[in-house]
Amino acid sequence: MTASALPAAALARYPSPMTTIIPSPAVPTLPVQGSDLRFPVRRIFCIGRNYADHAKEMGATVDTANPMFFCKPADAVVADGADLPYPSATQDLHHEVEMVVALKAGGSDIAVDDANALIWGYGVGLDLTRRDLQAQAKAKGAPWDVAKAFDHSAPCSALRSAADGQPSADTVLTLKINGEVRQKATLGDMLLDVPHIIAALSTLFELKAGDLIYTGTPAGVSALHRGDHYEAELVGFATLSGKVV
Repeated sequence: MTASALPAAALARYPSPMTTIIPSPAVPTLPVQGSDLRFPVRRIFCIGRNYADHAKEMGATVDTANPMFFCKPADAVVADGADLPYPSATQDLHHEVEMVVALKAGGSDIAVDDANALIWGYGVGLDLTRRDLQAQAKAKGAPWDVAKAFDHSAPCSALRSAADGQPSADTVLTLKINGEVRQKATLGDMLLDVPHIIAALSTLFELKAGDLIYTGTPAGVSALHRGDHYEAELVGFATLSGKVV
Protein backbone atom coordinates (compact mmCIF):
# COMPACT_ATOMS: atom_id res chain seq x y z
CA MET A 1 0.00 0.00 0.00
CA THR A 2 1.41 3.41 -0.96
CA ALA A 3 1.44 6.34 1.45
CA SER A 4 -1.34 8.04 -0.53
CA ALA A 5 -3.53 4.95 -0.12
CA LEU A 6 -3.22 4.82 3.65
CA PRO A 7 -6.30 5.68 5.72
CA ALA A 8 -6.45 9.23 7.06
CA ALA A 9 -5.93 8.00 10.64
CA ALA A 10 -2.73 6.21 9.62
CA LEU A 11 -1.46 9.26 7.74
CA ALA A 12 -1.95 11.32 10.89
CA ARG A 13 0.23 8.85 12.81
CA TYR A 14 2.92 8.70 10.11
CA PRO A 15 3.32 12.20 8.64
CA SER A 16 5.65 12.99 5.77
CA PRO A 17 9.31 13.22 6.85
CA MET A 18 9.29 16.82 5.61
CA THR A 19 6.36 17.81 7.81
CA THR A 20 7.17 19.36 11.20
CA ILE A 21 4.96 20.79 13.93
CA ILE A 22 7.22 23.85 14.24
CA PRO A 23 9.79 25.24 11.78
CA SER A 24 12.91 23.05 11.71
CA PRO A 25 15.89 24.75 13.38
CA ALA A 26 18.64 25.90 11.05
CA VAL A 27 21.73 23.69 10.91
CA PRO A 28 24.73 25.54 12.42
CA THR A 29 27.55 25.94 9.88
CA LEU A 30 31.15 27.12 9.74
CA PRO A 31 32.88 28.92 6.88
CA VAL A 32 35.43 27.09 4.75
CA GLN A 33 38.67 28.76 3.73
CA GLY A 34 38.80 29.59 0.03
CA SER A 35 35.19 28.57 -0.63
CA ASP A 36 31.64 29.90 -0.52
CA LEU A 37 30.51 26.50 0.76
CA ARG A 38 30.03 25.93 4.47
CA PHE A 39 30.61 23.02 6.83
CA PRO A 40 27.44 21.79 8.63
CA VAL A 41 27.94 21.04 12.32
CA ARG A 42 26.27 17.88 13.69
CA ARG A 43 27.80 17.54 17.18
CA ILE A 44 30.61 19.09 19.19
CA PHE A 45 32.82 16.77 21.23
CA CYS A 46 35.57 17.98 23.58
CA ILE A 47 38.38 16.25 25.42
CA GLY A 48 39.50 17.48 28.81
CA ARG A 49 42.94 17.34 30.41
CA ASN A 50 44.81 16.65 27.17
CA TYR A 51 47.78 18.88 28.03
CA ALA A 52 49.71 17.94 31.17
CA ASP A 53 50.49 21.55 32.11
CA HIS A 54 46.80 22.49 31.98
CA ALA A 55 45.79 19.49 34.08
CA LYS A 56 48.44 20.54 36.61
CA GLU A 57 47.20 24.13 36.81
CA MET A 58 43.66 22.81 37.40
CA GLY A 59 44.86 20.41 40.11
CA ALA A 60 43.55 17.46 38.10
CA THR A 61 44.96 14.01 37.50
CA VAL A 62 45.30 12.52 34.01
CA ASP A 63 44.44 9.00 32.94
CA THR A 64 45.24 8.67 29.23
CA ALA A 65 43.80 5.14 29.22
CA ASN A 66 40.40 6.64 30.09
CA PRO A 67 40.21 10.08 28.47
CA MET A 68 37.59 12.52 29.74
CA PHE A 69 35.10 13.66 27.10
CA PHE A 70 32.17 16.06 27.23
CA CYS A 71 29.82 17.61 24.67
CA LYS A 72 28.49 20.98 23.62
CA PRO A 73 25.36 21.53 21.52
CA ALA A 74 25.98 22.21 17.83
CA ASP A 75 24.32 25.61 18.09
CA ALA A 76 26.88 26.69 20.71
CA VAL A 77 29.22 27.38 17.81
CA VAL A 78 30.05 31.05 17.16
CA ALA A 79 31.13 31.53 13.55
CA ASP A 80 32.39 34.25 11.22
CA GLY A 81 34.06 36.34 13.93
CA ALA A 82 30.73 37.32 15.45
CA ASP A 83 30.69 39.10 18.80
CA LEU A 84 30.71 36.81 21.81
CA PRO A 85 27.92 37.61 24.29
CA TYR A 86 29.09 37.35 27.91
CA PRO A 87 27.03 34.44 29.28
CA SER A 88 24.46 34.62 32.03
CA ALA A 89 24.79 33.17 35.54
CA THR A 90 28.57 33.54 35.82
CA GLN A 91 31.13 35.97 37.15
CA ASP A 92 34.11 33.89 36.00
CA LEU A 93 34.13 33.13 32.27
CA HIS A 94 37.36 31.40 31.16
CA HIS A 95 38.96 30.93 27.74
CA GLU A 96 40.50 27.64 26.57
CA VAL A 97 42.11 27.74 23.10
CA GLU A 98 42.04 24.47 21.17
CA MET A 99 42.70 22.94 17.77
CA VAL A 100 39.40 21.86 16.21
CA VAL A 101 39.09 18.79 13.98
CA ALA A 102 36.16 18.49 11.56
CA LEU A 103 35.05 15.04 10.40
CA LYS A 104 33.83 14.05 6.92
CA ALA A 105 32.94 10.49 7.98
CA GLY A 106 32.73 8.47 11.15
CA GLY A 107 31.90 5.16 12.70
CA SER A 108 32.24 3.20 15.94
CA ASP A 109 35.32 1.47 17.37
CA ILE A 110 37.57 3.18 14.84
CA ALA A 111 41.14 1.93 14.64
CA VAL A 112 43.88 4.49 15.31
CA ASP A 113 45.40 3.82 11.89
CA ASP A 114 42.06 4.59 10.18
CA ALA A 115 41.30 7.84 12.02
CA ASN A 116 43.10 10.37 9.82
CA ALA A 117 41.09 9.27 6.77
CA LEU A 118 37.92 10.54 8.49
CA ILE A 119 39.16 14.13 8.90
CA TRP A 120 37.80 16.81 6.59
CA GLY A 121 39.77 19.71 7.99
CA TYR A 122 41.11 21.78 10.86
CA GLY A 123 40.38 25.01 12.67
CA VAL A 124 40.99 26.81 15.93
CA GLY A 125 38.38 27.46 18.57
CA LEU A 126 37.63 28.41 22.15
CA ASP A 127 36.12 26.03 24.68
CA LEU A 128 34.51 28.59 26.99
CA THR A 129 33.85 27.63 30.59
CA ARG A 130 31.73 29.18 33.34
CA ARG A 131 34.44 28.34 35.85
CA ASP A 132 32.48 29.27 38.96
CA LEU A 133 29.62 26.98 37.93
CA GLN A 134 32.10 24.22 37.14
CA ALA A 135 33.64 24.56 40.62
CA GLN A 136 30.19 24.33 42.20
CA ALA A 137 29.40 21.20 40.18
CA LYS A 138 32.72 19.59 41.11
CA ALA A 139 32.10 20.27 44.80
CA LYS A 140 28.73 18.51 44.58
CA GLY A 141 29.93 15.68 42.34
CA ALA A 142 27.42 16.92 39.76
CA PRO A 143 27.67 17.03 35.93
CA TRP A 144 29.39 20.00 34.31
CA ASP A 145 26.78 20.67 31.62
CA VAL A 146 25.84 24.18 32.70
CA ALA A 147 29.53 25.09 32.95
CA LYS A 148 30.46 23.85 29.47
CA ALA A 149 27.42 23.44 27.21
CA PHE A 150 25.90 26.91 27.34
CA ASP A 151 24.92 29.25 24.50
CA HIS A 152 27.81 30.66 22.42
CA SER A 153 30.35 28.50 24.28
CA ALA A 154 32.19 27.23 21.18
CA PRO A 155 33.61 30.00 18.96
CA CYS A 156 35.37 28.49 15.94
CA SER A 157 37.36 29.75 12.98
CA ALA A 158 36.87 29.04 9.32
CA LEU A 159 37.99 25.50 8.55
CA ARG A 160 40.92 24.56 6.35
CA SER A 161 40.68 21.38 4.30
CA ALA A 162 43.05 18.57 5.27
CA ALA A 163 43.78 18.26 1.56
CA ASP A 164 45.60 21.60 1.83
CA GLY A 165 47.90 20.36 4.59
CA GLN A 166 47.84 18.78 8.03
CA PRO A 167 49.21 20.14 11.31
CA SER A 168 52.28 18.47 12.80
CA ALA A 169 53.63 18.04 16.31
CA ASP A 170 55.53 21.31 15.78
CA THR A 171 52.43 23.33 14.87
CA VAL A 172 51.89 26.16 17.36
CA LEU A 173 48.58 26.90 19.07
CA THR A 174 48.27 30.35 20.61
CA LEU A 175 45.78 32.77 22.15
CA LYS A 176 46.15 36.51 22.70
CA ILE A 177 43.79 38.58 24.84
CA ASN A 178 43.97 42.32 24.14
CA GLY A 179 47.29 41.69 22.38
CA GLU A 180 48.86 39.78 25.28
CA VAL A 181 49.79 36.11 24.84
CA ARG A 182 47.81 34.06 27.38
CA GLN A 183 48.20 30.52 26.00
CA LYS A 184 50.86 28.99 23.77
CA ALA A 185 51.91 25.40 23.06
CA THR A 186 52.76 23.02 20.25
CA LEU A 187 50.48 20.17 19.26
CA GLY A 188 53.21 17.76 20.26
CA ASP A 189 52.40 18.69 23.87
CA MET A 190 49.04 16.91 23.61
CA LEU A 191 48.88 13.75 25.69
CA LEU A 192 46.65 12.03 23.11
CA ASP A 193 47.17 12.91 19.46
CA VAL A 194 44.25 13.29 17.07
CA PRO A 195 44.06 9.67 15.83
CA HIS A 196 44.03 8.38 19.42
CA ILE A 197 41.37 10.94 20.40
CA ILE A 198 39.14 9.84 17.51
CA ALA A 199 39.65 6.15 18.27
CA ALA A 200 38.86 6.59 21.98
CA LEU A 201 35.84 8.82 21.31
CA SER A 202 34.42 6.31 18.83
CA THR A 203 34.20 3.68 21.56
CA LEU A 204 31.68 5.93 23.36
CA PHE A 205 29.76 7.50 20.46
CA GLU A 206 29.12 6.69 16.82
CA LEU A 207 30.94 9.51 15.07
CA LYS A 208 29.50 10.96 11.87
CA ALA A 209 30.20 13.50 9.18
CA GLY A 210 29.74 17.02 10.52
CA ASP A 211 31.15 16.31 13.96
CA LEU A 212 33.67 18.72 15.49
CA ILE A 213 36.26 17.62 18.02
CA TYR A 214 37.90 20.19 20.30
CA THR A 215 41.23 18.58 21.13
CA GLY A 216 42.16 20.10 24.50
CA THR A 217 43.79 23.25 25.83
CA PRO A 218 47.27 24.07 27.15
CA ALA A 219 48.07 25.94 30.35
CA GLY A 220 47.26 29.62 30.78
CA VAL A 221 43.46 29.55 30.98
CA SER A 222 42.11 32.66 32.67
CA ALA A 223 39.20 35.05 32.76
CA LEU A 224 37.52 36.87 29.91
CA HIS A 225 35.75 40.16 30.54
CA ARG A 226 33.31 42.31 28.60
CA GLY A 227 35.23 44.36 26.07
CA ASP A 228 38.11 41.89 25.74
CA HIS A 229 39.43 41.16 22.25
CA TYR A 230 40.71 37.66 21.55
CA GLU A 231 42.96 36.34 18.77
CA ALA A 232 43.37 32.56 18.52
CA GLU A 233 45.65 30.93 15.97
CA LEU A 234 46.60 27.47 14.83
CA VAL A 235 49.72 28.86 13.17
CA GLY A 236 49.75 28.28 9.44
CA PHE A 237 46.23 26.86 9.39
CA ALA A 238 43.52 28.98 10.98
CA THR A 239 42.83 32.18 12.89
CA LEU A 240 39.90 33.34 14.99
CA SER A 241 39.28 36.79 16.41
CA GLY A 242 36.40 38.40 18.20
CA LYS A 243 35.18 40.58 21.03
CA VAL A 244 33.35 39.80 24.26
CA VAL A 245 30.26 42.01 24.53
